[in-house]
This record gives sequence, structure tokens and C-alpha cells, in this order.
Amino acid sequence: MALSLSSASSVACSNLQFNSLNTEARKLNLQIKCESKESSGESDIRRSKLAIGSPVIVIEAPKMIKTAASVPCLRANSGLVKPGDVGRIISRKPKDVWAVRLSIGTYLLEGKYFKPLELDE
Repeated sequence: MALSLSSASSVACSNLQFNSLNTEARKLNLQIKCESKESSGESDIRRSKLAIGSPVIVIEAPKMIKTAASVPCLRANSGLVKPGDVGRIISRKPKDVWAVRLSIGTYLLEGKYFKPLELDE
């Protein structure tokens, strides 16, 4: 007589444990949910302020920049994107990458390189 699990269970794991648990979970028909142990309130607040059309300001110049064109071009940042540049968010990409339209063009930037621009009205 075979044992069946009718309800899905969730298990928290680290990235190192994921592969071995994933193999065992398939055998037992379980769902695996990996959670990050670092929870920074600042990043959650910052993410809630970012939306399409939001103004942002570059706080750190990335070493490499990638265009947000249909055929992207990756190149070394030779002073094109500088700290203090202001732009608008065009779209969101996976892994905290955002398409930001600057005065020189639209580039894909990681969230660590910019912050929301606080406008005083």
C-alpha cells in the first residue's frame, strides 16, 4: 500500500540545502520554499516607493552599464552614468534590476545604484 500526501508542506531551507531537498521533495511530493534570512526594513521601504514612472537619482556609478534596448549592449561605464544623474523608472526586471531612462538613454541598473528622488512640492 502506497503512502500519499494530500496536502502540500513547505520547508524553509538555505541555498546549499536546496538541491538535496529538492530531489527528496519530488519523491515525497512536497513544496520547498527558500527564504532569505536577512530582512532589511530599509529595502522593503525603498521598494514600496519605487514604481514605473518614479523619479530616481543615481547615488553610485556602476562599473558596467547595459542598455535597455531590444538588443542590449554591455559596456564599461566611462563617465556616462554619474552619481547625481536623475531619471525615471521605465520597467522592472528580475533580481532588483530596473530600466531607468536617463538623459543619455535608457539603461538597466541594479537597485543599489540609485534611490527614489524626494520631490518637495
